[in-house]
Amino acid sequence: MISHHRGPSVVRSPISRRGLLKGALVATAASAVGWADADARSDGPPPFGSARHQFTVIRGARPLPPVAVPRLDGKPIHLTAFPGKVVLVNFWATWCAACKIELPILDRLQGIETPANLQVIAIATDRADLASFVRKLKLRHLDVGIDPGGLVARAGEVAGLDTPFSLYAMPITYLIGTTGRVEGYLAGEADWTSEDAKRLLDYYRGRRSG
Repeated sequence: MISHHRGPSVVRSPISRRGLLKGALVATAASAVGWADADARSDGPPPFGSARHQFTVIRGARPLPPVAVPRLDGKPIHLTAFPGKVVLVNFWATWCAACKIELPILDRLQGIETPANLQVIAIATDRADLASFVRKLKLRHLDVGIDPGGLVARAGEVAGLDTPFSLYAMPITYLIGTTGRVEGYLAGEADWTSEDAKRLLDYYRGRRSG
């Protein structure tokens, strides 16, 4: 599917299960069409996804928000600080069962890939005991950010935030290309260490212009 972002969007903060429910239904329909669209366009990215959701291409996305997301260790993460590199930005929550499946996969992916080739950033959207949660999942390679107030992601319908990141589901992973723009997203958990995922990442690593 081709998504079009027009004008400032809206946010409800903090992000909750209820705020995500309506968006999840939208993402299910969108990703089903997204698989067929990507597969049909010879110049588009190779298909990748899960049984329920597929990678969805975004056209006309706005620039990344120039805000610093605090890391779990207190240091800031600037999403605009990775020019020329493919970046995966994963939004997750401690109450999300699928996140517990996907986060270790993303951690393994970052362990396989060097930071020069790929940066994976996992941003928590709730205020639970994140340090204990991360230790329990044995996450050692991910950059873990904290965004319970919706600094960079939106869900719900209260005005205020202009961002290319919408929380259609939980988890949801956005792919930022080498030119620093959001290229697409995948709702739900997926195996980012699979051969299909590698083909998708290699496709965007090979694209140096829009």
